[in-house]
This record gives sequence, C-alpha cells and structure tokens, in this order.
Amino acid sequence: MAQSQVSSFVDIRPKLNSPLSRFGLGNPVDQFYAAQAGLGGLESTYQDGFHLNIQNPASLASLQSTSFEVGGFGRSASLADRNTTVNTWQGNMRYIALGFPLRNPISLNLARQQNIWNGGMAFSLTPTSNVGYDLQVLDDDPEFGETSNTLKGTGGGYRFSWSTAFRYKYLSAGLNVNYNFGKITNSRIVTFNDIEEALASEFVEDVAIKGFSLGYGLQYAYNFKDVDKNGERRPNGKRIIIGLNGNLGNEIDTDASVLFRRFSPNNQLAVRDTLRSETSRSGTLTLPSSYSVGIAYEKTNKLYVGVEYGSRSNSDYRNSASPELLLDANRIAFGIQYIPNANSYNKFIQRIRYRAGLRFEEDGRSVDGVQARRNAVTIGVGLPFRLPRQQISFVDLALEFGKFGVPNILDENYVQFTVGFSLNDNSWFFKRKLN
Repeated sequence: MAQSQVSSFVDIRPKLNSPLSRFGLGNPVDQFYAAQAGLGGLESTYQDGFHLNIQNPASLASLQSTSFEVGGFGRSASLADRNTTVNTWQGNMRYIALGFPLRNPISLNLARQQNIWNGGMAFSLTPTSNVGYDLQVLDDDPEFGETSNTLKGTGGGYRFSWSTAFRYKYLSAGLNVNYNFGKITNSRIVTFNDIEEALASEFVEDVAIKGFSLGYGLQYAYNFKDVDKNGERRPNGKRIIIGLNGNLGNEIDTDASVLFRRFSPNNQLAVRDTLRSETSRSGTLTLPSSYSVGIAYEKTNKLYVGVEYGSRSNSDYRNSASPELLLDANRIAFGIQYIPNANSYNKFIQRIRYRAGLRFEEDGRSVDGVQARRNAVTIGVGLPFRLPRQQISFVDLALEFGKFGVPNILDENYVQFTVGFSLNDNSWFFKRKLN
C-alpha cells in the first residue's frame, strides 16, 4: 500500500505552483462572482436583481428573477524570489449556483400588491482554497555533501452552501449554511546527491476536512424621495446601501494519514524501510471568523459606487493535524459601475455595465516575519442579452491586474481573467390566471 501511495503521488503535477500554499489550507479562493470581480470584489453592499451575491446572503431577498450562475477563470503569473523567476498558468471552474426569489415580482404587479416583503434562496458550490507547489531546494551539508529537498503539494477545500434571506421593506437579513470538505496532500523527499548508496527519506501527509459552518448578512437600503404632483413622497431611484456580512468561527473534523519511509532514489518502487504509517487519525480544525462592512451609493440603472472594509481572524486558526500559526488579515475594497442607458433600444453598447475597482488586502501567511499581501486593480463589463419571453441574462467579464506575495522575498505579478454567465428566468412561482 505504501508503494502505491508514493508512486501515484510522485506522478501528480500540481494545478498551480505557489510555495505559500504549503501553509494553512492553501491559497484562499475569492468567493465573489464575475460581476463583483470587476468591482474590486465588493461583497457587503452589492445588491442586484439579476445577479447572485452569496457572500452576503441578505442580497438574495432583492432578487427579481431566478438566476443560474456559472463561472471560470484563467490566471497567468510571474513568480520571483531573490534568485529565480518562473512563469505559471492555471485555470478552472470558479463557481456554480442557483438562486431565486420566493415571491414572483410579476405576480405581485398583476395582483397590484406592494412588494413590502420578500425572501430569497440559493444553492452554490465553490472551491475555497487551492494547494499546489513543486519545489526543489539544494543545500550543501559539511558532512553529507549536496542534499536535495523536493517539496510537493496538491489538493484544496470546497464549500457547498444553502443560503436564504428575508426582506421587510428596506431591511434584509440572510444566512449561509456551509458544508466544507476537501483533501490536502503534502510531501517532502530528502536525497543525498553525493552519496550513491544513501537512501532517500520521504514524508507524506494527507489531511481530509469535513464539517459545517455558518455565515450571515445584513443589508439596509435608505431610499431618497421626491414629492410627486399629489404631494406624496416617493422614491426617486437614488439610495444608500449599508451592508454587513461575515462567517462565524467554529470547529470542523479532520482525518489525517501519515507515511514516513526510506527508499532507493534510483528505484521509486523499491521500498526499503517504512518507519511510520498511520491512517484515520482524527482531529479538529478551527475555521477563523471574518466580517466585512461597507457603504454604497446607487442611482438605479445608472451608477453604483461602493467601498468596504473587512477583517479575518486568522490567529484563531488551529489544525491538530498540522499545527501552525497564521496572522490576522484586513482588506479594503472599492468599486464603481456605470450604465450609459439601460433602456436603450437599438444601441447595445449603451446597455453595457462598465465596472472598475481596487483591492488592498493582507494574507494570513508570513515568511521571516513579513506578512503576505495582495494589491489589485480590476476592470469588467456586464453584457446584457435578451432571451425568449423577454428574459434578460448576462455575460460578465473581469480582468484583475495584481501583485501577491511577501514583499522582497517572494513576489507574484499576475493577470487573472474571470468569465461568468448569469441566466435568468422570471417565470418561476408565476401565478397564471385565466380571465
């Protein structure tokens, strides 16, 4: 069994090559979707009738249509340390989700009922972290000569979420129930290059995670009003949105296995000595809590401007299978969206949603006491399309230009492209009537 575990893992090629992904649960994967990716990753205040915002489940209560969303990404990066530069590329599916309002807006209009309250619900599946590195570190030992350390890791975490929300007038509240799962494999092989007869040593550790966690969200929209011809005050389409969202910290289960062996480096399958082999080693992992708070100004179908601050308590992270310490991390994001003329009949370019944003955030990992961070500039567009029965759907595109890593130690300059499809159908829960 030890032979098959080692040989199959040695042949695996990681989907990415990021040395920092060896720490914690790997590189965090952004949880926002393609539309928000063009807005700098805003999550607390983003509210749209035809797009999902799972990060703040309160936004689901403002959906105007059933929305099916799927997205993917591609990323090109240049990774450099003090001596070497390596170019990498990766891409994969980013998310898949289905959300819907619990009361159909068309039915309410036909029944001449005010949409004072509503609810929303969604199901989503997204990756939460990626682990991938394949490194070789050479060292000169006074006694054994040149030694080679080969470090390799693969895997990551995933999250399936059930989200629900309720809105009364302008206040919305939502809840995420998340099931977290995944598996991470780390390996280290030490060989003595100057001693032909020396056996190499390998340490392989698998950690599987599984368990539930909770997220929450609040949104309040203050609508500006004008006095109409009847002397009544009515909303004029301009509003301020205040949002709060986050995740509660809690423990989930881990299941680890460990293999420590010696072998002849000239023949990977010739296992000479298995020093340690453990399976089904149960443990716990503490997920850190997080929150984001923001404020946005919106002029309906014209302008959206938002800013938010977030924090993640990574110092609360604990993993009994692989003990290590992480640092608390903060983030600031800014985004703007502009629509020239959302109701233009014959000019498609006037109906496009143009987006831009900035993001400055810290990472929980560090090297030599220097904390990792990421700074990014984003641009994006939302392309609206009319489908049969006047259904409106979107193709959302976003480009992110950023720098990630530990300053002056390990720097990564990258360009990331995100594409998302938002397919909408407002006939769900529609009450048909015959006159």
